[in-house]
Amino acid sequence: MIMFQAPPKVYLYRDFIDFRKSINGLSIIVEQQMELRSTDGSVFVFCNKGRDKLKIFSMHKQHKAKLSLEK
Repeated sequence: MIMFQAPPKVYLYRDFIDFRKSINGLSIIVEQQMELRSTDGSVFVFCNKGRDKLKIFSMHKQHKAKLSLEK
């Protein structure tokens, strides 16, 4: 167990995205449009056009995680 680890940075993507995007599509948005590294352990939050659903994306080296939330 890792103790006293710094919390990850959280970034909110302000534009809406197409919710059919996969992990690879979200990673491309992070790398190209946000100009950030998608593999540094940060958390990226995306919303749909209606602003009633969220996708939360995080990738740390080879480990990928994506979570979708709905109202």
